[in-house]
Amino acid sequence: MVVRTRRFLATVTIMLLALVGGAVTTAAAPAVDYVALGDSYSSGVGAGSYGDSGNCKRSSNAYPELWADSHPVSDFEFAACLGARTSDVISQASVLDAGTTLVTLSVGGNDAGFTDVMIDCTLGTDQQCVDRVATAKDYATTTLPGLLDDVYATVTANAPNAEVIVLGYPRFYEIGGSCRAGLSDTKRSAINSGADTLAEVTAQRAAAAGVTFVDVRGHFDGHEICSDGEWWLHSLTWPADESYHPTAAGQASGYLPALESVTG
Repeated sequence: MVVRTRRFLATVTIMLLALVGGAVTTAAAPAVDYVALGDSYSSGVGAGSYGDSGNCKRSSNAYPELWADSHPVSDFEFAACLGARTSDVISQASVLDAGTTLVTLSVGGNDAGFTDVMIDCTLGTDQQCVDRVATAKDYATTTLPGLLDDVYATVTANAPNAEVIVLGYPRFYEIGGSCRAGLSDTKRSAINSGADTLAEVTAQRAAAAGVTFVDVRGHFDGHEICSDGEWWLHSLTWPADESYHPTAAGQASGYLPALESVTG
């Protein structure tokens, strides 16, 4: 009887320990100290609701705001800004410190001449568009890598305890078929090839720096300009600086799930 009692007590003890252990492992994760850096794709240009952010056009519909609103966050700093280049993101990184635990950013498109590419491709001939994209791709493969290295080195030095996540850019167009966007398939294909080169270069430099790269191209599949589905990117629109940027749906259904795929 004593042996059976001891076995019973031992079994109960093991069960209680297991329950306690399970409670510990399922406890809420600590709140995140989150800083969002980057250019217009991170600030949310094109998604509306910019509040008092002025020329930076930080949208309450942008993926950083949406992520911060739906996760346990102890502090959130939104520093991304329209027009930011690599040098600007290095300046933005001054808000980081050892207490920062999550950093997201997008950068590189402005350095590579994204705006000039879209102007030349919209107003010029097919060949002018192809040539301008080729110039941007050459910059992306020769000059941009060093600039990205400087950004990632600054961010990781300023926020040594943070998970750093770099988000890329989507392809802009679906190729083939009729489309009211007005660009030929030759131009659309050239622009998409530029986006692909930028994604490849960014992925390589992020890996070399030991930070996480998130490729958003697949998340926008079926929702590019000229696709049959809802477009998650503006074509040429007004205000002009919102052209070729994600809509509110693109931020919520494209960028946010892409970020959540690596953060939960």
